[in-house]
Amino acid sequence: MQVTLLKSKLHRAQVTGVHLDYSGSLSIDQDLLDAAGFLHHEKILVGNISNGERFETYCIPAPRGSGEISLNGAAAHKGKVGDLLVILTFVNLNPDEAAVWEPKLILVGKKNLNHKTIPSPAPLSHD
Repeated sequence: MQVTLLKSKLHRAQVTGVHLDYSGSLSIDQDLLDAAGFLHHEKILVGNISNGERFETYCIPAPRGSGEISLNGAAAHKGKVGDLLVILTFVNLNPDEAAVWEPKLILVGKKNLNHKTIPSPAPLSHD
């Protein structure tokens, strides 16, 4: 049996470009790809904090240090420049691996030019 868990997350990345006439995907500054451990062409789930849209696509690298987060192709209909995004990747693990798994969580700063790793929240207590 395999379970699907959060692999990594870019939290509060800001859209810097919207390009409808492009084959598709989400362009992400290479520095942010590296920080989150996203792979070129990796499937991502994107949540738009600003408008509530959610969609799947894949990521491609934007120039390192550019701060670029661009919605391309059909994804360009899902947001506008200035919108804040949560960008997620997932991993399939067996239950033993899942029991000790910790995702990589990255809080993105102003203009997508700085970031920091944040701790995974503790599970909610139902006491």
